[in-house]
Amino acid sequence: MASLQHPFQCLRYVNRQSAGQSDILVATAGRNLYSYDASSGQRLDVWPQPVDADVEDQSSDAAPASESQGPPEKRRKLSESSEEQKDAKSESKSKDSNKEATNSWTNIPLLTVAHGKYVVIMTSEDKCVRVLSLDNEGKLKQLSARTMPKKLSALTLTPDENNILSGDKFGDVYTFPLIPSGEYVKVQAPVKPYEPSATNLTVHTKRNLESLEQQMRQAALSRTSQAERVVLNFEHQVIIGHVSLLTDLISVTRPADSAVGKRSYILTADRDEHIRVSRGVPQAHVIEQFCFGHTSFVSSLCVPSFEPKVLVSGGGDNYLLVWDWLENQILQKVQLPGSEGETTVRGIWDVSLAPTADNVDPVKAIFVALEGSSQLIYYTVGSDNTMTHQDTLQLSGNVLEVTGIDSRGTILVAVDTLRQSDSTSAWKSSSQPPLETFRLSSGKWAPVEDPMVTKINSEGTSSLPTTVEEKQQKELNDSVYHLSNLRKRGDAYDD
Repeated sequence: MASLQHPFQCLRYVNRQSAGQSDILVATAGRNLYSYDASSGQRLDVWPQPVDADVEDQSSDAAPASESQGPPEKRRKLSESSEEQKDAKSESKSKDSNKEATNSWTNIPLLTVAHGKYVVIMTSEDKCVRVLSLDNEGKLKQLSARTMPKKLSALTLTPDENNILSGDKFGDVYTFPLIPSGEYVKVQAPVKPYEPSATNLTVHTKRNLESLEQQMRQAALSRTSQAERVVLNFEHQVIIGHVSLLTDLISVTRPADSAVGKRSYILTADRDEHIRVSRGVPQAHVIEQFCFGHTSFVSSLCVPSFEPKVLVSGGGDNYLLVWDWLENQILQKVQLPGSEGETTVRGIWDVSLAPTADNVDPVKAIFVALEGSSQLIYYTVGSDNTMTHQDTLQLSGNVLEVTGIDSRGTILVAVDTLRQSDSTSAWKSSSQPPLETFRLSSGKWAPVEDPMVTKINSEGTSSLPTTVEEKQQKELNDSVYHLSNLRKRGDAYDD
C-alpha cells in the first residue's frame, strides 16, 4: 500500500479585515490544526508542533556515553520561596505541554473562528475545548483548555462572538466566555448528606431493620456519588437541555421586522426528530417553539447568511425541509436527488460570493452532501424562500467539508483521501489530493486549477502508516462516518 495521509475534516476561511493582513485558511486533519496563507497556499503553522524523534535520536547519539544523561539539574537555593518554586514548576510544565498533548487525542472534529483572530476547537478523546490565538503571521498559540463533562457534538459562537456555545451527546448546551476572565472559583452550597432518623437502637422488627439497612446503604451511595461528581473548574452555564443526543447547534440573529424586533436565537436539533427554537443568552430558557416535520434524526441545520428568516434542515430522511423557523411553518419539502433507501445528510452549507467576471450577479448557494457520497448537491434560494436544485457536482472522493472563498469566487471542497468513493469502509490503495476547488460559470460549477490549492495539496497533511491494522482502520472510519449510528432500529437505540 502506498503512502496515506489524513483528509481535512474541517475548513474555515478567515477574512482578515485589517490592512496589510492576508486572508487565512484554517483546517484540521487527523490530530493537527493547520493555518495557510489564503493567497499563496503557503503553510503558516501546524499545531501542536510535531515531536521530531529523529532529531532527538541524533542529539543523543552525538553525545558521549558518559554525557548521555545531560547535565545535572540546577540546584535550588533552600531560601527560595514556595511561590518561586511553583512558578518554576508551572514554567517547566508549559514547556512540556505540547509534548504531552501529542498523545491525548487522535482527531479534531469541531472548529470555529472568532473575531478573525481566535480559533476554537474540540479535541476528541479528552473532550477538551481549546482556544488558540491566530496572529498576523498565522501562527497558532493555545490560550486556554477547558475539559467538558461529556463529549461534544456541536460547537458554535454567540452572534457577538464573545461566548462559546457547545452541545454534548447528553443533550446539554453550555455557554462560557471565549477568553476566561481570571481565576474562577465555583461557589457550592453546602449539601447536607441524607441520614436516616432511625437507628438500630430504635428499630426492633426484622422488616424495619432491613428497611433501615437499605436506607443506610443508599445514604452511603449518595455520599460517594457527590464526592465523585465532576465539577467544572471554569466559568460556565448550562442553558438548554434535551432529553436525547444533541446533533447540531446554531446561533443566529434575526433582523427586526413588523412583527418581531431584532433578537438572537439558538436553534438545536436532536436524535428524536426535534428542532428547538430558543431565545439567545441570557433568555435561553425561553422556548419559542419546536419545529416538527422530520421522521428520523436531524443531523444538520443551516440558516443562510443571505436569508436569515429561512432554515434548511436534514438528517436521516431522504428529504430536506425548508422552514420559516420563527413562524414554525414548513415552506417546502425537498426530495434529495438519487436518494434511495437509507440516506443521511452529512452537511448543509450556505455560500455567498460577490460578483465576478464570470458572474455579474452575486452567488447565493446552498450545498448539501450525504454521508459517504462523492456528490455535492447545489441549490439556489428563490424570492419566495424555496430551494431549486440546479446542479450536482461530482468529486473524486467523498465530500467532507465545504467553504466559500469570496476573494476568488470559488468554493473549496475537502474530500476523503482514504476511503473509496461512495464507501465509508473500503480504503484506497493510495491517497489523493485532499482539496478540490470549483467556480460557477454559466450556472454550472466547474473544477478549476488554483495555485493556492495546488500548493496545499502538494504539502499534504500528516501521514499514516503504509499498512493500517483493521482495528485502527475501523477507529479512523468511525471518527469520520458516525452519523448512521444515530438511526433507530426498532425499539432500541444503536449507541
